[in-house]
Amino acid sequence: MNDETASTPLPPLHSGGCHCGAVRFETRVDLSHVITCNCSICTAKGLLLAFTPAENFTLQQGGDRLNEYRFNRHVIGHMFCTACGTEPFARATTPDGVPMVALNVRCLDGVDIAALNPMPYDGRNS
Repeated sequence: MNDETASTPLPPLHSGGCHCGAVRFETRVDLSHVITCNCSICTAKGLLLAFTPAENFTLQQGGDRLNEYRFNRHVIGHMFCTACGTEPFARATTPDGVPMVALNVRCLDGVDIAALNPMPYDGRNS
């Protein structure tokens, strides 16, 4: 096997942002592993989430318009736009220390939400 066939293809590139457009980002993310979480915040906000390593995420504008909210164990930084209140993404680390971004798939441009097959995740009890 040569290096070219051994490499993993990059996930597709998506752009997205908050409702008012103040926050914009680009990310590479695989949307075949979208989850719907039943924790209190995901339920209240109706979030559909996909995860990507932080190195696959670039905040293009609006860093000064973001505020962070942490609750429960304070391990996830839920980022929301101070102008429109939308949560386009959150930041956390995996148990082994890898920085990750949880993307609100509803904030990605041009994604057909009805075509996705989100898997349930029991965040309420984990």
